Amino acid sequence: MMTTFADLGVSADLAAALEARGITSPFPVQELTIPDALAGRDVCGKAKTGSGKTLAFGLPLLETVAKATPRRPRALILVPTRELAIQVRDELEPLARARSVGVSAIYGGAKMETQIAELEGGIEIVVATPGRMIDMIDRKEISLDDISQVVLDEADRMADMGFLPQVEWILRHIPGTHQTLLFSATLDGVVDTLIKRYQTDPAMHEVVSPQVTVEQMTHRFLAVHDMDKIRVAARIAAAATRTIVFVRTKRAADRVAADLRREGVEAASIHGDLRQSQREKALADFSSGRLAVLVATDVAARGIHVDDVDVVIHYDPPEDHKAYLHRSGRTARAGESGVVVTLVLWNEELEVRRLLKRLKLDQPIVEVFSNNPHLADLAEWDPRADSITA
Repeated sequence: MMTTFADLGVSADLAAALEARGITSPFPVQELTIPDALAGRDVCGKAKTGSGKTLAFGLPLLETVAKATPRRPRALILVPTRELAIQVRDELEPLARARSVGVSAIYGGAKMETQIAELEGGIEIVVATPGRMIDMIDRKEISLDDISQVVLDEADRMADMGFLPQVEWILRHIPGTHQTLLFSATLDGVVDTLIKRYQTDPAMHEVVSPQVTVEQMTHRFLAVHDMDKIRVAARIAAAATRTIVFVRTKRAADRVAADLRREGVEAASIHGDLRQSQREKALADFSSGRLAVLVATDVAARGIHVDDVDVVIHYDPPEDHKAYLHRSGRTARAGESGVVVTLVLWNEELEVRRLLKRLKLDQPIVEVFSNNPHLADLAEWDPRADSITA
């Protein structure tokens, strides 16, 4: 019999809010960690991005958080990037309304005055990046005196990005005892030190999710002609609900997004040179389904945490097999599979053949044009019948 959120101790109003969003059964990480978190224990969860951990820590907070007064939040969620701060807030906000709980995101690159004004209204749960949080504390715009629950999300990424000294500084400035929930893809090294130093007898849970492997995805390698390349990409994207297109440079991201729009496909680029408001809008539109295609550089894509991506297109071939798997994994999140397409120009064929060999992928490179009917459903097409190379 399938476990329900009610079985885990989630209240009826929150379960109804989840159901209204089409979420009826918990992911493994939620099933493992929510009961312990609701019981007030410190929790340490080993789980990868895309495993459903936002609700694993979000639901217990929404269930148990106390009412806040101005500028004195009750729960703090620390995340490595502003994109993740926004996405965690956006995921929790519709559920928070069911409990009359306020959720706010605090991050750099946005007006501090606006964020302070939100806190003035009495926000229960704050999602923050470490740098902006320290700025707020230093300016005495926020008090941590009432914090009773702390979440460290993607602790390994915070370590990789050099944020652990800031995280520890914040933790040292929270007076009294508090519940700490830590989630990370890895629990060794500095993350293990963090657990030992700041958690008390944590309930340890590991979600043994299979690695994103080539077997989970449908791979297509398409030999295209330079003048027809954008039309091939547009045909593929037009048949999908959500597509991420990978390119190597910021300039290429802007150009490809503009070219796709000219082909009638709603697309936006995301990269480091865009204003924060532009990045936020593109991510929000993509997450909500208003935008069908996101064109991203490898660096910018690290901030994208969106499930239900149907297709990944390598518009520019990845640098190596690791980059191929990392990019492609965007379409195999939360147990789903997807289609991964690599577009190959004549002068890239040798590079792509080496990639195929390194990935141990037995896939042909097939010449296609934009009028090929198979582009509308690449998953169902057997390319071997039309291959130019084996």
